[in-house]
Amino acid sequence: MGAAKPAGNGHARASVLIGLLAFAAIPLAIALAAYSSRVDLIYAAAAIPVAVGLGAVAVVLARRARRHSQITLGRIGGRTSARIGWALGMLGLYLAAMALLSIAFFGLLLLFD
Repeated sequence: MGAAKPAGNGHARASVLIGLLAFAAIPLAIALAAYSSRVDLIYAAAAIPVAVGLGAVAVVLARRARRHSQITLGRIGGRTSARIGWALGMLGLYLAAMALLSIAFFGLLLLFD
């Protein structure tokens, strides 16, 4: 009889998936505004809180995945996936911050116009 194979690190896989969603939220909203006549670019700002929330969740899940991998001494795996999920979550947070800054700058331009 062989030893049971570990189930894998679900937190690492989830962090990659949610990190991808966080990273894609802002560009998808901008693309929707560009190709849709019903959505204006300023309405794409609704994707900012979505990207922040998903990015934060991806970073937390990646941290849990790395911790779980450390506890099991690497037998469960997922360290690389956790790093990728963390990086994608941080990129999603970065894009959300840049979008927020651009909306704020646009608001200042409108204020002094």
